Amino acid sequence: MKRPVIILLVFGSLVIGVLQGGCAGEMAIEAPAPAAEPLPTPLPRPSTQELEQLVAPVALYPDALVAQILAAATYPSQIVEADRWLQQHPDLKGEALATAVSAQSWDPAVMALTQFPGLLGMMDQNLSWTSSLGEAYVNGQQDVLEAIQTMRQRARQAGNLKITTQESVTTDGNTILIAPADPQVVYVPEYDPWVVYGDPLALYPGWIGVPGFFWDGPGIEFGSGIGIGLFAGFGWGWHSWGTNWHGHGLTHGDHPYHSHSREFVDRNGFGGEHAALGHSAGSSWALHGTAPGMHTGAFSGFNHGGDTMRLSARGRASFGGGLHGGGGFHGGGGGHR
Repeated sequence: MKRPVIILLVFGSLVIGVLQGGCAGEMAIEAPAPAAEPLPTPLPRPSTQELEQLVAPVALYPDALVAQILAAATYPSQIVEADRWLQQHPDLKGEALATAVSAQSWDPAVMALTQFPGLLGMMDQNLSWTSSLGEAYVNGQQDVLEAIQTMRQRARQAGNLKITTQESVTTDGNTILIAPADPQVVYVPEYDPWVVYGDPLALYPGWIGVPGFFWDGPGIEFGSGIGIGLFAGFGWGWHSWGTNWHGHGLTHGDHPYHSHSREFVDRNGFGGEHAALGHSAGSSWALHGTAPGMHTGAFSGFNHGGDTMRLSARGRASFGGGLHGGGGFHGGGGGHR
């Protein structure tokens, strides 16, 4: 009598176990999937006036230098690193400098600006402006390049942009091209970006006019030329860069340039790669203050008031209250070299 009872008990346990397992399986299958992360809300595009104010300090630079500046501005923390590195290695010149720069982990655009240490320093000192320029380019390449062309047209109409012994100014349809008169020597134009375009332009809040890159007078002046021939053998050198005005982008090494910076997120979908990186980072502008891969240590001990994201937000927020001329350092003690 005991054996049938035991068999029934064992069989009953097996049946109950199978039924419970089936229910658990159904529950696991029917469990709702986690909600997908919502797509970021597109940022409002800067107005035409805001973009013109943003590009004004560099719109009259040679095309290749414009390309280097726009590309490097998407890496503002590397701008800080490179500027500090140059200050720590003042004895490096020519090929020795180029070789040492090539060993760094910076983007080629940042490496290219080491050919112009004063310009690199200007971008470091104006880090809020630099960051805002980089963000604007990431989120609207075509708009930024069109703004540069608009400012060139205005400068030409004001009689301040013309052929000189330092640089060539030509046209391709409605596009104004600027290049060094001597392909081996680059002269960086010095001008007051708030008056050179004819009608006075509102000062970018907090912008500092650095000596050698700001001319406190009418028109455009030029300092000493910078020889770039020694950098020709390096892939990041001057001759590797260009601006594709009709294609609305930059070129590096005869190929379209694509920034791989993770310091900004393309919220408007102009660059799919930036948008994807932004989603993987989990937020726009790196809500926790630091984007993955960002060299936050570059800001340690420097009076920039915080990390790149906050500085860029400060520059961007300056547009919110309308354009105005107060609150900045107009000229910053700049002058002609």
